[in-house]
Order: sequence, then structure tokens, then C-alpha cells
Amino acid sequence: MRETLKIKVEAPQYSVVTGVTFAQVDAWFGHTRRDLKMDIIYPEDETKKYPCVVWICGGAWIRLDRSAHLAYLTELARAGFVVASVEYRTTNEGPFPIQLTDVKAGIRYLKALSDRYHIDPERVGVMGESAGGYLAAMAALAEDRAFDVGAFTEFSSKVQAACPWYPPADVTGFSYPSPVEAAASMESMLLGKNVMLNREEAIKICPVSFVTKEAPPFLIIHGNNDHTVPFSQGEILHDRLEEAGADVKLLVLEGADHADMPFFQEELWQRIIAFFQDKLGAARPKGNEKEKEKE
Repeated sequence: MRETLKIKVEAPQYSVVTGVTFAQVDAWFGHTRRDLKMDIIYPEDETKKYPCVVWICGGAWIRLDRSAHLAYLTELARAGFVVASVEYRTTNEGPFPIQLTDVKAGIRYLKALSDRYHIDPERVGVMGESAGGYLAAMAALAEDRAFDVGAFTEFSSKVQAACPWYPPADVTGFSYPSPVEAAASMESMLLGKNVMLNREEAIKICPVSFVTKEAPPFLIIHGNNDHTVPFSQGEILHDRLEEAGADVKLLVLEGADHADMPFFQEELWQRIIAFFQDKLGAARPKGNEKEKEKE
């Protein structure tokens, strides 16, 4: 039996490149250097510039795997985005702000190499879960150039949309039985000091402290049965952004716990794709400045 198909080519081929070094940072107490890496999914399409979404893995700032969610990120890529999953240094390597400076270095790298990966550098979004949600929110809100260190500082790390999942928005808002327990918390490791005893310093590294009316559009996703990062953390970030007059929506997942199965269902990913399509737009012909002006 023979069958002949004439396939209409309507979409580009997508390539996945893993282990791309985007920065070198100090390691082993400053005596050595190590690579920071990212995984990139991009279309083999020389004719267009695509919006880009940067994914930031969670793990309480102590561990991460940039490749863990590539199956889902591929769906986002096939919807018309370049997607990059970035690595950052964890708290055993140093406290804040190195985690944020690493993420911003990744964003600048993608803009610097935008031609290579067919990215529109003016249309970049960030998304992350838990600790990665915190970093996504911080990348979107903390525009102080002091957080831009390393290579490609001639490029801005500014982003145009953010989708944090169950983000720790105020690390002073977690309750501890005593300062001893607080000292061992992930939040204290991020700060480099006991958050319970250094609340004024702790609030200064929180997304809620960087909210302004100039914030990019936010889609915050949080389960209302979260036993790790309380639902109130997502609520306070939403409320601060709304009070400031920013474009924000809190999507509440009924009954969902932290990193629960509802976060990995097609229905939710279609909402995420719709958000980024709305805020970042679709792929555009290369060099078509008139289309940009219309927007």
C-alpha cells in the first residue's frame, strides 16, 4: 500500500540547544570561575523576529534543574515563542542578589544574540515557579542597573511581561516558631541573615518593595491550598500591583497545592500562552518597523 501526502508548510522547524553558556561567574570562594548555562528552544526561521519567554526553575533557591520542564516549554515555543530556561547560582554559593544578577545576565545574553535565535529584544517575558517565581517577579520589577553586572551591559534586562507561579513576594511574611527556626529557613539563606531578626533588610529584597505603576503586565498563578508558599503571598503581590495601577491578574487554582498537578494541565498552559500572546504579540517579519509603530 502506498500513500502520497503533499504537506503544506505552515510552521517552522524548532531546534533545542542545551547547555548554552551565557555567563561566567566566580566559584569556589572566588578562586575559580564557572559557567552559567541555559537551554533554548527556537524556530529555524530567518524571516521573522519572535517574542521570547525566559523560564526560571524553582527549588527554594537551593537547587534547580533548567531542563526539568522542557516538555511543557516546548508547547509554549510551538505557540510562537523563543523559550529559554536559565540557570542561576543557589544560596549555597551566595546570598541575594547573585540569583537575580544571574537571571538578568541571561536576559541580556538573549538580547545580545537576538539575531542568532530570531528574538525580538523588545518583547521579552519572564515566567518561573516558586523561587523562580520570585526571581521572575524581581526581574520584572527591579530595574536598578546595579543588578546588571557582567557581560552585555550595553543591553537592558527590562522585560515586557511576567508570569510568576506561587511566588514568595514578601519573605518577611512567613511565620516561624522562633528565631532559631527562622535562621534555618530558605528565606534566611537567601538574605544571608536571619529574616526574623533583620526584617528591615529582608523587606528590601522582596518583589512587593519594587512595585510601581510602571510595572509590566503580570499574570500571577497560585493555588489556594498551597502548603509551601502561602496563597497570601500571591495575593499581596497582586494587591500591591493593582493598588499601583499596574496591569495584573491573579489566577487562583482552586484546591491546588504547591507545584501541584493542575499547573501541568493543558487548560492552564493555554491561559499562559494567551497571556504572553496578548502582552508580547506574535512573530513579526524581520525589519518590519512599521508594524511595531502601529502598536
